[in-house]
Amino acid sequence: MARYKNADNSQGLFLTVKLHEQLVPGTFEWTLNYLIDKADISLFDLNYKNDEKGATAYSPRVLLKAILYCYSMGILSSRKIEQAYINNIIVKALAADNEPDHDTIATFISINHEAINDLFTQILLQCSTLGLITGEMFSIDGCKLPSNVSKEWSGTIAELKKKRDKLKQYISKLIIRHNELDKDENAKEKLEPYRQTMGNDNERRQQCIERLEKKLEHLNKFLETAEPRKGVSGEEIKSNIIDNESAFIKSPHGYIQGYNGITIADSGNQIIISAEAVGSGPESGSFPKMLDSLNENMKEVTGKKKPLKDSLVTGDTGFFTEENLQEANKRKIEVLIPDQQFRQRDPDFGDRKEHGKKDTKYTIEDFEYDKKNNCYKCPAGNTLEYKGEVELRNNSGKKYQAKKVSCNNCPLMDNCISKRTAKNPVRTIYIANKKYKNNLSEKMRNKIDDPVYREIYSRRMQIIEPVFSDITYCKGMNRFTFRGEKKVDIQWKLYCIVHNIGKCVKLLAPKIGA
Repeated sequence: MARYKNADNSQGLFLTVKLHEQLVPGTFEWTLNYLIDKADISLFDLNYKNDEKGATAYSPRVLLKAILYCYSMGILSSRKIEQAYINNIIVKALAADNEPDHDTIATFISINHEAINDLFTQILLQCSTLGLITGEMFSIDGCKLPSNVSKEWSGTIAELKKKRDKLKQYISKLIIRHNELDKDENAKEKLEPYRQTMGNDNERRQQCIERLEKKLEHLNKFLETAEPRKGVSGEEIKSNIIDNESAFIKSPHGYIQGYNGITIADSGNQIIISAEAVGSGPESGSFPKMLDSLNENMKEVTGKKKPLKDSLVTGDTGFFTEENLQEANKRKIEVLIPDQQFRQRDPDFGDRKEHGKKDTKYTIEDFEYDKKNNCYKCPAGNTLEYKGEVELRNNSGKKYQAKKVSCNNCPLMDNCISKRTAKNPVRTIYIANKKYKNNLSEKMRNKIDDPVYREIYSRRMQIIEPVFSDITYCKGMNRFTFRGEKKVDIQWKLYCIVHNIGKCVKLLAPKIGA
């Protein structure tokens, strides 16, 4: 017969635990504790009014240390952080055995927007002191994360009204069906064997109706005052009845209801220099504001009046607009942002047929303009006539269109018109009106076609993508738990602070003799 070691959990253990000894030098928690102790938290004091009266409050340092540590471990909800204060010895050590509740934790994060911004800058200064910021090259990109809201309740105003009407009809049918079941004696007999499993059937059905009526009430309340939400293009985008500042975004993992965490990282050690969460899918609209934030933060870090004078800012094709290039030019910041077709002009991607890929569609460069007759000639020799001025996203422009009969039997149609318009094969081109005298888009196309700049641009992903991998995959900060753009922006900056503190771990301990 097998024999086992004795196991008796009734015996007591008498252990001496010194909280400060739980923070081992060279670890993330030790580094976090050291940096937050050095930080100036006077801005947090502005939210407290208990100088003479009222109960004493938990120190912002106690709350910050535990929240940032829990975030680094992928513990994001306020209730789970509350449990960590009780059960996690590292959190106990960081919080000096304080145990605030979840409401205190959530409120603290929600109301300290300016103070968290200031803390973000202070951590940047520490990173600079450790030599982690070079300021030579920066990369900007967005990380799309779901928020604390369901995409089930997203839609245009018309779609939400339709959903409301269907919900009304469904509730009415449900009430009628339940009344019929109550009167049907045969149904009661059939349900009797399952009574123990189903419980009180009348009560269960009533709760179901109440839940649906509550949803209907939310919909009605939202639609009473809701206005169509406009996107970057000026067209209506989906609203959300729970958090209308969030956006219905296409992410790498499908469509989500959430926010876009825009980030600028330094090329030296992938330190996040600037961060902002926005409730819109397109990233391009945030570019001017992010440049301003980058400039201000680098001023703090370097002490220079023009910290970006010799720097290069790179971005992906989502940031390529004439407006963004003009904004960078106005600030005298060199940028490298390729257009959406730059891969098609790359010699390494040129021979697409050999790799089983289709030919590239014709672009505006393939059409010849006839100034005298104000029309365009396509590669097949057909004419695209001028159709007048049209609104083109946030701009206006001229529309040119071929005749349907010309495109129907054109041998070059596969290289000209996408499958989406195959049922109505008419080629149309739009020429946007120039807002600026100096066309920087064309200059940027020529710049990115230079082999040297293509080589420089290839480093963009090495700078910014590992930052998002560290935040979302390694540290588990893969969603937002707050609602509203301002609160989500605070949480995104806290995520970025966690990332930056992690970069200090190896360098900081030896510098102070740990």
